[in-house]
Amino acid sequence: MLLLVAPVLSQCDRGEDAPEPGPVPAITEVEPPTPSLPRPRPALDRAAILAAVDQAASDYASGAPAAGADPLVGRPFALVSAFACEPLLDAAALNGLPDGVARAGWGPERRTIQLSLRPGDWLQSALMADQGQAGQWEAVEGFWLTRPWQRSETCPAVSRDPLSGEAGAPDVQTAGIAAVFGSDASRIGQRNGRAYVHTIRPSDDEEALVRPSAGYRSRVEGRVAAFPNGRAVRCRASGPDRRPVCVMAVTLDRFAFTTAEGAVLSEWRPG
Repeated sequence: MLLLVAPVLSQCDRGEDAPEPGPVPAITEVEPPTPSLPRPRPALDRAAILAAVDQAASDYASGAPAAGADPLVGRPFALVSAFACEPLLDAAALNGLPDGVARAGWGPERRTIQLSLRPGDWLQSALMADQGQAGQWEAVEGFWLTRPWQRSETCPAVSRDPLSGEAGAPDVQTAGIAAVFGSDASRIGQRNGRAYVHTIRPSDDEEALVRPSAGYRSRVEGRVAAFPNGRAVRCRASGPDRRPVCVMAVTLDRFAFTTAEGAVLSEWRPG
């Protein structure tokens, strides 16, 4: 009996001499990486719109227009144009200006200043003829980019030469944006020949109005649309030696008259 117990006791003694287990390593929880959201694309400004129009004019004139989806389609835009940069005329004298151009003139007895812009009806124009025939759009209302050689949003620094006699007619408009309205879309927002109009009156502490030296601004906001070929800009020219007339298709979200500093005078939104 003693012989059987001894090995058992010997095994127990060896177990007591075994090293104690070390500390259990702490488990570090690794948080999954937060997915980065794509940055919103910045709105196209006047300079970016004119750059796109210039490129489209060059492609059209060379006979090799770009094909396929246009990366500009869907981009937001904010087009700011300066006007009333020269001494004002009476509002009635501005009736000869083309539609799609902002204007400012004196009201009766020069007690008010009237700002206005009547979008042009471009549905039946040469630029949109096949679009209208296809019935894709019910209305196309146009806005010209005056002085397309100037990409800044300020009044031009060049003064009229007093020795040149009477002011000549402005150059033919060659760059614009076309607000398109689908045949199945809401008609809210269409101007249908009505102008955007804002009247400026003197404040209580003003005896008379004075035209601001920096003029006023028109502001058009929305998103770039596409013509049936998928491109954002379309061009036409009457001959090889004439600058192409190019317009960008857009949908409108907002129109406003502002001061040169950006203070809103009046604004319009669809709906």
